Amino acid sequence: MRVLLLAYGSRGDVEPMAGLGLALRERGAEVVVCAPPDFTGLMAESGLPLVPIGRSLRELAAEAMSGQAPPMTMRERAALLIEQTYGQVRPAAEGCDLVVATGLVPAAAAARTAAEELGLPYVFVSYFPSYLPSPHHPPLAWPGHPLPAGESDNEVLWARNAEVLDELFGGAVNAHRESLGLPAVADLRGHVLTDRPLLAADAVLAPWLPADGLDVVQTGAFVRPDTRTLPAGLEEFLTAGEAPVFVGFGSMPVRDAEAVARDAVAAVRAQGRRVLLSRGWAGLAAEDAADVHVLDEVNQQELFRRVAAVVHHGGAGTTTTAARAGAPQVLVPQLADQPYWARRVAELGIGVAHDGPVPTLDSLSAALEEALAPETTARAGELSATLHTGGAATGARLLLDLAGSRS
Repeated sequence: MRVLLLAYGSRGDVEPMAGLGLALRERGAEVVVCAPPDFTGLMAESGLPLVPIGRSLRELAAEAMSGQAPPMTMRERAALLIEQTYGQVRPAAEGCDLVVATGLVPAAAAARTAAEELGLPYVFVSYFPSYLPSPHHPPLAWPGHPLPAGESDNEVLWARNAEVLDELFGGAVNAHRESLGLPAVADLRGHVLTDRPLLAADAVLAPWLPADGLDVVQTGAFVRPDTRTLPAGLEEFLTAGEAPVFVGFGSMPVRDAEAVARDAVAAVRAQGRRVLLSRGWAGLAAEDAADVHVLDEVNQQELFRRVAAVVHHGGAGTTTTAARAGAPQVLVPQLADQPYWARRVAELGIGVAHDGPVPTLDSLSAALEEALAPETTARAGELSATLHTGGAATGARLLLDLAGSRS
């Protein structure tokens, strides 16, 4: 059995697929991963072959933040991504039994086109419920296409969401399909998601409520096991005093990173805590001090068990890792699924949703005071024991059963 996994997005999109890939391999499957070249090291650590797609996302994000990105329309960007993805996925999928995709819509559409040409089953994976249409929650708002003001009917909002996706990406997807002699797609969202997607999110953190027209299979979160030891300098810092507060924004670039880092350090100090500052793609930095340790990418599964709280952007992976570790959280959501996770963490009482994407000294100080309160810490510890740990194994079993039934 051979499975192709496509994950076009940030580390939060790619690392869970690596966890799924390892679970598939443990069950005897051969796995190939298509993802941006930024994650060559991650796949090498996991022992999974990587077929890189396009340019470095980190470089592209830096260009966009600096205003140096070449001017392109959304359709032009989508067309380029479709061409790059299809050009790599199509040959890599030769000899495969199944194509599994997550990440940006145009990339997933290209993967489904390749699967369609080869006669292979295709499965879409979402890492959070609000990417999937349901009367129980509203959709995400796409850049430049805010949700209609004053509209609270989720079914109306989801109908508009389908129109927006067709407007943004449908033309590029169908132009590519026409060039291959394939019929046009009338409903791009349904085409990409299918009527039976997997929801790779913990049912306690992110429950799915049944909805007509969509047979969602919730597996639990896909987690890549991480057995790396912590660097010696970090270990020394951890053991030198009370548990510190971790601050990091992962693969998210942030505007005015210098001010964000300065205010974050000051806010943590205001709570009488030491600081772990993760550079990440934002390039957060601080002056050397006895109570501040700046770090690069490390084993967060181990680290978060030893911190007082985690301040982060609110990606699915970081939120799940902190929740599993029992660490209270402050989420400073930037985009996409991050407002969803911020809301869920606040609803569950295991942390705080920061108001807005730009933390200041005052706003972060207030959020940390609430997150570090004894009742929040206790609730985070209690909830951690209820989370499902076998999501990747469940997903792997379901996918291999599907591929086997089609062979």
